Parts: sequence; C-alpha cells; structure tokens
Amino acid sequence: MGTTFGDLLRAHRLRVKLTQEELAEGSGVSVRAISDMERGRAKGPQRRTVEALAGVLALSAPETGELLDAAKEGRVRRPPDVAPSALPPDLTDLTGREEELAALAEVADQARTTSLVVVHGPPGAGKTTLAVHAAYRFAPRFEDGCFFFNLRGMDVRPLHPSEVVHRMLLALGVVEKEVPGSEAERSDLYRALMRERSTLLVLDNASDEAQVRPLLATGRSSVVLVTSRQVLGGLEASTRLGLDVLDPVASFRLLGAIAGQARVGAEPVAAARVAKLCGHLPLALRIAGNRLASRPKWTIGHLAGQLVDERRRLSALTAGDLRVRTAFEMSYRQLSDKAAVLFRRLSLAPGADFGPDLAAVLADVDRFAAEDTLEELVDMSLLDTAEVPGRYVFHDLIRVFAGERLVDEEPAPVVGQARRRVVDWLLGTAVAAAGFFGPDARTTPVGALHNQDDAHAWLATEAANWLGALRWARSASLHDEVLRVATAMHWYSDQRGRAETWEEVFTAGVGAARELGSVRDEAVQLNFLTWTLAVLMRRYGDALALHDEAWRAAVAAGDLREQGWAVHYLTVSLLRSGRLEEARVSARRAQELFRRAGYPLGEHISLSSLALVLHELESYEDAVLVHRELLGRVRSGELDLAPVMAIEMAGTLLVRQADSLERLSRWPEVLAAADDALGASSAPPTRCGAHHLRGLALHRLGDPAAARSELTLAVQLAEFHHDRRLPAVLDALADVHDALGDPVAAGEFRDRAAEVRSSDR
Repeated sequence: MGTTFGDLLRAHRLRVKLTQEELAEGSGVSVRAISDMERGRAKGPQRRTVEALAGVLALSAPETGELLDAAKEGRVRRPPDVAPSALPPDLTDLTGREEELAALAEVADQARTTSLVVVHGPPGAGKTTLAVHAAYRFAPRFEDGCFFFNLRGMDVRPLHPSEVVHRMLLALGVVEKEVPGSEAERSDLYRALMRERSTLLVLDNASDEAQVRPLLATGRSSVVLVTSRQVLGGLEASTRLGLDVLDPVASFRLLGAIAGQARVGAEPVAAARVAKLCGHLPLALRIAGNRLASRPKWTIGHLAGQLVDERRRLSALTAGDLRVRTAFEMSYRQLSDKAAVLFRRLSLAPGADFGPDLAAVLADVDRFAAEDTLEELVDMSLLDTAEVPGRYVFHDLIRVFAGERLVDEEPAPVVGQARRRVVDWLLGTAVAAAGFFGPDARTTPVGALHNQDDAHAWLATEAANWLGALRWARSASLHDEVLRVATAMHWYSDQRGRAETWEEVFTAGVGAARELGSVRDEAVQLNFLTWTLAVLMRRYGDALALHDEAWRAAVAAGDLREQGWAVHYLTVSLLRSGRLEEARVSARRAQELFRRAGYPLGEHISLSSLALVLHELESYEDAVLVHRELLGRVRSGELDLAPVMAIEMAGTLLVRQADSLERLSRWPEVLAAADDALGASSAPPTRCGAHHLRGLALHRLGDPAAARSELTLAVQLAEFHHDRRLPAVLDALADVHDALGDPVAAGEFRDRAAEVRSSDR
C-alpha cells in the first residue's frame, strides 16, 4: 500500500516545524480534523481542505498534486473490514403494499442528503416485512451499503442507541481498538463517517423517538427507514407511511400465496370469510395460511368455523411460534396502568367507533383525561383514528384481545358496572337527544346538547353505539329502558335516521311492551312499526297486516288516540298501495277518532293525509285548499306545537301544496311555496322536495340554467338520504339538459332514473 494522505500530511507539517495547532490556525481547519487526518481516521478530505493546508505548508505544485491524489485515493470506497449487518430473510409473497413500495422507491431515488422515513402501524401489520423487502429491492442504489438493526423496542430492555453506533463503526471499517471510549466521541465519529457516504439504514421496531435520534446522521443520498408500533410523531420525517390492514382482494391473494392458489380458489367464499375473520391483518392471514398449508386435509371452511367464535379466535391464529396474541401482548405490556384500563374497557363499546365521551364513561374519568389516554393508545397503534375527526376505532382482532384482557384482569362485578354505566349513558343521552324533536320538543340544553342540530349530530354519530346498547338492554331483559328509548324515538324517526334502524327499534319496543304487559304501549309501538313499514320501507302488505294487531291492542287498551293512530297508519298504507277510495274513508275515520279523543294534532295529521289522498285522486284544487287550511292552523299556533316542530311541519305542508300546484301548472305559486319551504325547514326530505319543485318551476318559467342548479341540489339530497323523489328529479334534470342543448347528459340522467326505478322494484 502506498503512502497515505495522513502520512504525507504529517511529513510536510514536521518538515516546516509546525504544530497541529499552528497548522489549524493558519488553514482554518480544526485541530481535531487535522489529528484525524494524520491518524488515518479521515482518509480523504475535500479538495478545498487540502488546498488550504498546502498553502500554509508552502507546498510546491507537484507536492500539492501528490497530496490531492492521496486525498482522492482515500475517498475511494473499499469493502469494509467488518460486513454490514445482514438483512433478515425476504418474504417473496409480500402482498398489497404496492403503493408503499412505490413511495419508498421515490424517496430512494430523490434523496439528496438523508431522508428519514417512518413506517408505523398496529402489531401484525407487516412493517418489518415491508422494510426488509424494500431494503432488498433498493439497497443497490446506495453505494456504501445497507445496514439493518432490530432495535427490540418491545423488549424489556430495548437496544441502546450506543450499541448500534458501536456496531455501525465496526461495519464502516473502524477497527475495534480505534473505537473511541466515550459515547460522545463514538457519536461524533459515526456522524463524520456517515457524512460522505450513501447508505440505507433500516432501524426496525423502534421503541420511541429517543432511541432513534442518536442514530440520525446527515449523509449523501442516504435513507433511514424506521419501523415502529408507535407513530413517532416527534421525529422530523420526510415521509410517513401508516400501514393499515389489507383490502379484501389483497387478503385473498396473500392466503392463496401461502396456502395454495388452487386450494383457495376451490373455496372462495370460505377463504373470503377467513380473511374477514382475520381482520385482513397480514400477520393473522399469514398464520391462517400456514395453518392451512401444514394441514392439507383441512377444508378452509373448517378453519373459518374455528375462527368464528371470538373466544377461540386468537388461540386458533397460532402456527408454530407465530401467534397473533403474542404480537398484541408486546404492545399491551408497554401501556401505562390507566391506558391499559381504558384499552380493556373499550372492548365494551357497542359500536365500531367511539369518542372521548364514551371512553370517559367506561374508564370513569373526565373527558380530557380520556382523550389524552385515547391518543396514547393511538401512538401505540392499539387504536386507530376514525374517518370522523375526534373518533377512534379498534382493529377487529385487537378488540378481541382487549376483551380477553378485560375478562382475565378485571373482576366480573367491575366489568358489569362499567358495561351498565355505558349502556345507561348511551340510552339516557339518546332519549334526551330525541326529546329535541316532536310537538313537545325540548328547548333547554341537556349536557352537551343545546339544540336540535346537536341532538341530531349525536344520534347520527353514535347510532351504532346507542343501538348496540339497546340490543344489550333487550338481551338483559331491561324492558323499561328499551320501551323508554323506543317511545322517545317516534318523532325523531319521522324525519331522520335509517328505516332499518327504526324497524329494529320499534320491534324491540313491541317486545318490551308485551313483556311488561302494557297493552297500550304495545298499541303505541305497533303503530310506530306500521308507519315504518308503510312510509319508510314501502312494505305495504306487511303494514296492512300489522294494522290489525295495532287496532286490536288499541281497542283492548280503550285508548281512542291510539285507535286514531292505528286508523291513520292504515290510511297511509292504503294510500301508498293505491287503494285511494278506501284511503279517503280511512282518513275521515281517523279524523273522527282523534276529534273524539280531544287530540287536535291527530286531527291535523289525518286531515293532511286526506289532502294527499285528494292529490292522488287528481283533486288538486281541493288538495291545495286543505293544505292551505292546515298551514294556517300551524302558523296560528292553535296546535300548541314546539317551535321546531311547527317549522318542520310548515315546511312539509308547503312542499305538499307545491306538489299539487305543480299539477295545476301554477308555476309562480309553485316557486313561491318552494321558496317558503326552503326558508322554513332544514329537514332533508323537505329541502329535497323544495329544490325539486323550484327546479321544475324555474324551467317552466324560462330559466333552465337556474333550474339545473336547483335540480342538482335535489339529486344530491335524494341520493344521500335515499329519497323516493330521486327518479322524478333525474327525469326533470334530463328535461332541463335537453332544453340547454345537451342531449348526451339528458340521456345519461334518464338512464340513471330508469336504473333507480328498476332497483326499487
């Protein structure tokens, strides 16, 4: 080997009798750097550094050239004396991570200094698998090598950063005897050696930011790829990849890659079921595939049968030393005591997602403490944030694990108290929220609910939770609580929510009333259920059959009002099924029963149904007159309605009046009524109808462009709320596009209208 740069530098310095300090002062190069050069630690300084030293040393041109050549030779990369840390085996069946690999490829291609990438996600999401696969694929792009370290972040004693630095120094060619003694000096040398190198450093399974920071060094076209169950939000990462579960198609492919494509293809339904029961989690899918591969006589359906039972699911997801439960336990052991308590109890949440208020009730803490703890669980990847900001979700298998921990670690009475506490809170809040709707609507705040908008937002957001609480109450024979909720939901269900929800709620109400032996409450709930079947679900035959039960219960209870409601809902069923003359008679009969019961609101509602019957009988003038009479009653205050309900009822009547006026082609009046309806009501059905009718009127009055805007709004509302007007609105929009000279769009809207009508049959 020829003379090194360090040897030449020392010889020239001694020849002119300069100390390192004097050379440093004259050249502007630090004493430490000159010392490292002469000892061979820094073998190839940059040209400007060499020229600064040569100037002070008064070297001739040939001597300067020789020194520059030695520095250039020192910068030539040679194989390190100690091999880089070896990558774990690559899994060639990596599936469903194409987007993430593309993102990592972009980082590798565009890195100019050092790019930090953090890959985080729940246990079993395949973070290490992705990182290792990426390292094998992209390592050739880094001329100074790829280095892999398992930081053992979930161990009792994670790997200390200083251990990684020491091993990196050896891998970079520093002999053991020249490794500095102090941690600070080792870190300085590590950063100095990395500065001019192009490397890929994989730091797998990091415990926290503090474990990673000492290992970050500025390099040349380098990438540091960190994986962790924690989000590591404190690190300044250029790229963050949050791994989620696989989609169903990728899950199916992964099962096939492991268990055999032919085998999975022979039982596609069972395979899809196994994937779903695995929660589409890569680790669980890999274990399921391995179990099938090691048991060739099993059917996939047999494995699916094992996984169905939540009590056995995690035990069934075991293959050799691979265990889903173990992966979860490693993260669970890292939790603080309060986080562990909340984690366990969140398994009692009835719905798929939840917010801080529900968490606070379960943990019996205040909302802010619950929110902080939820964020801790997110940082540990034991929870995920939901699509709706401020709400959280479990992965399916992690919820099962949390339920296991709850049973094993908390006494049954404590679990029972927590469950009853959250059920009482959910059902109590649901009743309070529903109280903001109807003729006697609440006008004063209750808790965090201040008005009807707050109430609707809560009921819609927490629908899965309060409905799940209702199911639990029903299974626990809490009949009074079930009946209280079902009764409270009547007026709210008139405008909001899904038909399937109300069928379930009112069916539960019927059952609770019967269990309690209350014939009157049975009649009430049967009437609610009849309305749901007739109006929301268009199951007219079922509604007519249920009317007989409701009528008998109302008669048995001797309750004229409920008899009136039974006949009113019969009117609705007859009207919707096209039996118009019978509906006219029924409407008059209901009106008489309500009059005898001394119930003006019932009279009003039955008369409104009569107006609808008149409309369908093409007695449009009569229908308009009745609707105007009813509107006058609402606005006069004689019905003694809560302001909110009066507004909603006025909006409904205005739309119905406009419907009849539209049949009479009285377009200015249609437009005026629709405008009034939009000004009166925020209910989606009312607004959908008003925009539809405004669009029709504007078109007929010669403004198709404005009509298009109104009808587009109506389509959006109808699609979102599954409104029965949708086909008619689409047809109207088609007519408007014809008028605007766009027959292609017109044809598309007519096709959509036909599709909707076909699907509704």
